[in-house]
Amino acid sequence: MLAVDNMFNWIIAKSIALPGLLIAIIFHELAHGYSAYLLGDSTAKNYGRLTLNPISHIDPLGFIMLYVIGFGWAKPVPINPNNFKNRKRDNIIVSLAGSFTNFIIVIITIIVLVISVKLKANDIFISIVYIIMQYNLSFGIFNLLPFPPLDGSKVVASLLPLKYEIKFYQYERYLYAALIVLLITNRIDKILGKLLFIGNSLIMDMINMLIRLI
Repeated sequence: MLAVDNMFNWIIAKSIALPGLLIAIIFHELAHGYSAYLLGDSTAKNYGRLTLNPISHIDPLGFIMLYVIGFGWAKPVPINPNNFKNRKRDNIIVSLAGSFTNFIIVIITIIVLVISVKLKANDIFISIVYIIMQYNLSFGIFNLLPFPPLDGSKVVASLLPLKYEIKFYQYERYLYAALIVLLITNRIDKILGKLLFIGNSLIMDMINMLIRLI
């Protein structure tokens, strides 16, 4: 009976978390594609990635892993930096667009949470909004880490002089292997945990301050 209850609670918890996961993935990937399109690269548009349809952005295996164990991946948005007017600058903008969008969603959810608390909204609704905030905060921070294939690595590469940028991409597979090792040994969890703790502390201080002010 206990096992059945635990399974039921797990299903409920995952169901509440689903909107947050989908929003974080879809808007993160859409931001990459749309910013590239605005900067002159229509590759993502040509591949049908400028859409809110989750099927266009979700890798089935990566999504299941994200949903179940908290680590996975989405379909990478196809970008051709050669179409940019200023390759390095525009590549940085496109690389940062995903995390920037996640952080914008975090700000929106903070506002919604404050209003919801003041209006004494349904607890389930507040939980869903809170989880949306958490997923977007996690996605935004994690993708800024400077390891391939994460967005932070593309920012670092674009900031380097050309000859070092080429070297960076030559060693990309080793940096990717380093990321896998850090994930397996939970080193990334410790780094991400500290960053999330700082982020959550600032957010909760902001929410409490706004609740008192309104």
